Amino acid sequence: MSEIQTEFVMELKLNVEMPLVAIGNTQYGDRRIARVTGGTFEGPALKGTVRDGGGDWILNRTDGVTQLDVRLTMETEDGHRIYMTYKGLRHGPKEVMDRLAAGQPVDPSELYFRTAPFFETAADGPYAWLNKAVFVSTGDRKPEGPVYRVFKVL
Repeated sequence: MSEIQTEFVMELKLNVEMPLVAIGNTQYGDRRIARVTGGTFEGPALKGTVRDGGGDWILNRTDGVTQLDVRLTMETEDGHRIYMTYKGLRHGPKEVMDRLAAGQPVDPSELYFRTAPFFETAADGPYAWLNKAVFVSTGDRKPEGPVYRVFKVL
């Protein structure tokens, strides 16, 4: 079998409303909900904005891993809508995660931040190729919200 290869698809920047909605410590960890208020995405084959109303159901697990569960509506510059979901994991050394939680800048190389996005859009539209592939992304957490570099697995 061949090694996995990827192709860059887009950079996705999300705006998140602060403060997050705190649910509290559950049997799984500390649950918080972030409202995604907008954002942008741009890559070689698509460009547009993220619509207000998405969310991230964040779980800070008892093992120190942050588990992400995100749902978004994207709109391309030519008017097509794309539903995007992704699950992911973020973790690193305690001192790095403490800086991140405090809103301080953290170099993405200091932590593990990966997601697995899935897309849903019109089956007969110009972006139908998104419905037919597996994607992965690397993440970076900025004070205004996360930034992802999304890649298609070839």
